[in-house]
Amino acid sequence: MSAGFSSFLYLISSVCFILGLKGLSSAATSRSGNLYAIFGMTIAILTTLLSPAVNHYQYILLAIMIGGSIGTLLAKKIEMTALPQLVAAFHSLVGLAAVLVAAAAFYSPQAFGIGAVQHIKTASLFEMSLGVIIGAITFTGSIVAFGKLQGFISGKPLQFAQQHVLNAALGVALIVLMVVFMISQSTFIFWTLIMVALVLGFLLILPIGGADMPVVVSMLNSYSGWAAAGIGFTLNNHVLIIVGALVGASGAILSYIMCKGMNRSIINVILGGFGGDSSANTNSSENHLNDKPIKASSAEDAAYMMQNAQNIIIVPGYGMAVAQAQHALREMADILKKSGARVRYAIHPVAGRMPGHMNVLLAEANVDYDDVLELEEINTDFSSTDVAFVIGANDITNPAAKTDKTSPIYGMPILDVENARTVFFVKRTLASGYAGVDNELFYGDNTMMVLGDAKKVCEDIIKALKESA
Repeated sequence: MSAGFSSFLYLISSVCFILGLKGLSSAATSRSGNLYAIFGMTIAILTTLLSPAVNHYQYILLAIMIGGSIGTLLAKKIEMTALPQLVAAFHSLVGLAAVLVAAAAFYSPQAFGIGAVQHIKTASLFEMSLGVIIGAITFTGSIVAFGKLQGFISGKPLQFAQQHVLNAALGVALIVLMVVFMISQSTFIFWTLIMVALVLGFLLILPIGGADMPVVVSMLNSYSGWAAAGIGFTLNNHVLIIVGALVGASGAILSYIMCKGMNRSIINVILGGFGGDSSANTNSSENHLNDKPIKASSAEDAAYMMQNAQNIIIVPGYGMAVAQAQHALREMADILKKSGARVRYAIHPVAGRMPGHMNVLLAEANVDYDDVLELEEINTDFSSTDVAFVIGANDITNPAAKTDKTSPIYGMPILDVENARTVFFVKRTLASGYAGVDNELFYGDNTMMVLGDAKKVCEDIIKALKESA
């Protein structure tokens, strides 16, 4: 295949990726967006395989079979609750791939057309070292994010004295090592650069608390894109540069949008400290909340109230994902709609543990896209809502974000659930959310707590609704 024809196919592939990204911007077009992306990736892979520079197809086929088998197994076995940590794990692999490709280019520069050993082009050395730094930080940072989401590592901020000073020193050290590497092309400096970047990846994510994990996942997604773009320059692969830039830019924009939704700056998130589950994050007034009584209710009470309601807003959270309650929830909503109620879903930008987590779950349950509204679209409607049905959400509904200046979530925009006439809050226990603070909404005068498994509660509500029909 000629170089010109390869460039043309890579261009088509890049256009498909752009169309795919555009499609993923809306739930209604996300399926077609995925198809565009799949088609674009297929073209990119086949074009690369047919390149004259590619040989040893037996090893490539073996790698595709191993990777494809692992991917297929994960896709079939992974639960939706584990999707955030799966994404974090995939990000780590992208970062590791960037490091390995850079290492291959460093040891065999002639194979990449960037010079010879100890005589690599300066521009290539810059691209290589930049890809290594971003890739290594992405690798270890994503491993920490995976551990926090999976529960292997504590969700609270793991802070220590002078951590910011140490991180700044490591950042300066990376710049110095990068310059020295470009001058000396030393193998020792190359691996030292990698090791320092790996350590910095750990130290950057460890201090970040659990409630910030959705932003961290999005941020690491951006890092993985920039790492891929950097290595694309080393490989002189235009499609990799374009795709990496698309992922990097879209991840950065999404991180900004999510930080805005939490009333925080991206620098504040990177520096860490928010969203722990330690007692240090709760003040005395929050501790006293546990002494207040709650109004316990049942699925039958919730069914009766919603059956006689005109306007209902459902607020899904991570507890819904854990219980896999989205299908039962949709069935419940369908029954209520048939009885004449207006039922909608309110989505907070950081609900769950991954950007778009709730949207994906509701789409899986075939919930009508028009019924799913973002915070800014629906928040003012709570005051005219008969019943707010909160299923597994916590921090995103906590009024302390508006009233308690000492709370770690103060200033974060929340769903104004407390303004509804009646609030049914479905939760296993009265435990605090991922940010580690007690929810004042539990003890509100208009709040009814339905303690239990979210899926079981929804199924009991469905049963009660059908019996009274």
